[in-house]
Amino acid sequence: MSTEHDGADALMTAITGEPLPPGAREDAAFLAEHRAAEADLAVLREQLGVIGHALAEPPPATPAPEPARSVRPSPRPRRRAFSLALGGLAVAAAASVMAGMGWLMSGGGTGAADSSSLDAGSSAEKQSDAGGVAFGSARYLACSRLVAEGEATAVERLPGTTTLRITLSLTRVYLPEVPEEDAKGSKPDEEQVFVVDENVVPGIRAGDPVLVGVPRGADQPDFWAVGERQIALERAMVTASLPEARELTCG
Repeated sequence: MSTEHDGADALMTAITGEPLPPGAREDAAFLAEHRAAEADLAVLREQLGVIGHALAEPPPATPAPEPARSVRPSPRPRRRAFSLALGGLAVAAAASVMAGMGWLMSGGGTGAADSSSLDAGSSAEKQSDAGGVAFGSARYLACSRLVAEGEATAVERLPGTTTLRITLSLTRVYLPEVPEEDAKGSKPDEEQVFVVDENVVPGIRAGDPVLVGVPRGADQPDFWAVGERQIALERAMVTASLPEARELTCG
C-alpha cells in the first residue's frame, strides 16, 4: 500500500508529476517512496522509448535470395558401374559364346584329350562364327545333316601334307533322328571318315571322344569338339535345342 500524506498518494504524485503537498518534505516515509517511484518511472520511460523507437523504424529490406548454385552430382563409384556393365554383358552374351567358353574350361587337365579339347574348341568357335549360326542352336540343328558323338579310332596324317584322315566310331547320334522301327537303312554309318586340316583339330589322337556337326549338303564337319569337358557343354545345348529344331525348316 502506497504511503499517503494529507490525502496525497506518493506513487500517484510521482506518476502525475504534481507538486508535493505542503509539509511532505518533512515526511521521510512519503518522501522516500516518492523518490523510488520517480526512479522506477524514469527506467520505465527509458524502456518505452526504446520500444517505441524500434516500432517506428521501417522494417529492413529483405535481401534478394542468391541464385542457387548448380550442384553436380558426384559420380558413382567406378567399380559399381563396371560390375553392372559386366553382369549385363555376361547375361546378354552367355548364349552366343556358350560353345566358345567350353575350351577355356578344358585347358586345366592333362593328357592328349584335354590338350586337343583346348585347340579343337577354339577351332569350333571360329567355325561357328564364320557360319553365322552358333553350333547347337535350333537353327543350326535344323540345317544339319549329322550331329553325333563318337570316338576317334584312327588319326592318320596324309604323307607330305598337313591333312588328317580321322576315323570316328559313332556312339550317340542326335541328327538325323530316326525312330527305332524306321532305323533299317536310315541310320548313318556307325563309322565315319573325315579328311580335315590339322589346324581344325590340332592335337587330336586316337581314343579321344569327339562331337561333330555336319551341315546339309556338306561332306565334312564345320564343328568339332574334342574331349569330354568340351563335349559336355555342347551336348547340353544340343539336347536343349532339339525340340525347337523339330519345328523349324532350314532356310
